[in-house]
Amino acid sequence: MTQSEADVGEDDGEIARVPSHVPGLDAILYGGFLQGGLYMVQGPPGAGKTVLASQILYGHAATGGRALFVTVLGESHGRMLAHLRPMRFFDPSVIPDKVTYISAYNALEDEGLKGVSALLRREVHAHGATLLVLDGVSAVEEKAETKFEMQRFTHELQTLASATDCTMFLLTTTDAVSAPERTMVDGLIELRQQLHGVRNERRVVVRKLRGSGFLEGEHAFRITRDGVTVFPRIEALLAMPTRRDPPPPPRVSSGVTSLDAMFGGGIPASSVTALVGPSGAGKTTLGLHFLSTSSADEPGLLFGCDELPERLRLKAARMGLGLAAAEQRGDVELLWYPTGEHILDELAHRLLDAIRRRGVKRLVIDGVSGFQQAALEPERIVRFWSTLLNELRALGVTTLHTSWMPELVGTEIRVPPNGIAPLAEVMVLMRYVELRSRLYRLISLVKVREDAFDPTIREFTIGNAGVVVGKPFEGVEGVLSGMARDVAKGGTAVPSGDNQASPGAGTGRSG
Repeated sequence: MTQSEADVGEDDGEIARVPSHVPGLDAILYGGFLQGGLYMVQGPPGAGKTVLASQILYGHAATGGRALFVTVLGESHGRMLAHLRPMRFFDPSVIPDKVTYISAYNALEDEGLKGVSALLRREVHAHGATLLVLDGVSAVEEKAETKFEMQRFTHELQTLASATDCTMFLLTTTDAVSAPERTMVDGLIELRQQLHGVRNERRVVVRKLRGSGFLEGEHAFRITRDGVTVFPRIEALLAMPTRRDPPPPPRVSSGVTSLDAMFGGGIPASSVTALVGPSGAGKTTLGLHFLSTSSADEPGLLFGCDELPERLRLKAARMGLGLAAAEQRGDVELLWYPTGEHILDELAHRLLDAIRRRGVKRLVIDGVSGFQQAALEPERIVRFWSTLLNELRALGVTTLHTSWMPELVGTEIRVPPNGIAPLAEVMVLMRYVELRSRLYRLISLVKVREDAFDPTIREFTIGNAGVVVGKPFEGVEGVLSGMARDVAKGGTAVPSGDNQASPGAGTGRSG
């Protein structure tokens, strides 16, 4: 949140916000922490509490604030600074003028909680601190002789924070959510590490945030040299699309003239098209054609989890698609995130950031399996894709995605039920068929929601000119089974249930 936004909040009688300077966290907090609030951050050792608090502290100092980092028990200040030094947010030049490190161990040992409270009050006034971190609240809790003493200590800090407009953070390893001090603080944030089989994923949960709404539930985060980056859960963050662009042109070229004719002029704009087929059917190649017509007015993006960008450039060059030239002009960008231990929401945020940064209008998601593999909770997938695709439509993006079908040939056509395909407005089926000891590539439009289309099954080829869609594949039956038969030789039998075309193919319209 900018300073002007904070000022507006004050003019409206609202408490000003203190930004966290942690990417993604302020989106969860609806703008940041409330100034002069008292917040508790809890989590087991190694969860990232110190890194998170230090990132907030140094970000605050970088924008003109003054901060105190007070420790009770734990690693020495020298050791802590040595661990922070590799972090990009760490700035030793602000020590000790804007960031001051203080130990409260002696005060706690000699005078108990009263001594710590007096120390904090004295140092906040002496340094004019506007942000304070108290690391080691667990030791303070153990020193308290009664629950009331801990409650009184928390109340004194809350009063000090409010009187001085100093936003305070208490770091603790104790996870007793019902502890008295947790009911008194203005906000409670929990950091977790969750094991899913052999994988570990960090999560943050906002338990409460007085005076403000927030995105509930768990949100993944990662710790790198940049510090903490939070990836708000897509279903929560984008429950409603962020914007609505003016209506786009009705049709967008697929990059293949003969395929555009099957659509009646091109792919419906701001729609999602599923390219479904087995490995090697030509799905990625068709996606490259779609990208090849990108321009300054319609920037393109390929977000891939499968083939290397170098291989895609070589493939496009062999077909004369001019992808390299489009990249040089800035009309096309290739981003590759190979299937691995990704965070599902991280992939989505990277995709949306790339789209917004360049105003992308043509998008190819090559290999949705990378997203599927990143999902630690499979039950999220349908909600995740539904929300993400709605945002892409709202941004005026026409999306093609490749969806792998396991059968090379066979009597069954199985579309992954938890992918994008069932949510897409358009489905293009790309298959192999065997006829007279030869494999043919076939393409057909299975559905074009609420629009007319050519339902015929056509042969297509991939050559030096790329994809060329030919005439209808006539004179045979059982085409969709993958093992076609000549009508002249096998009679004119009506195809059985497994070999019939999908709903909508007979009328050329699907709803």
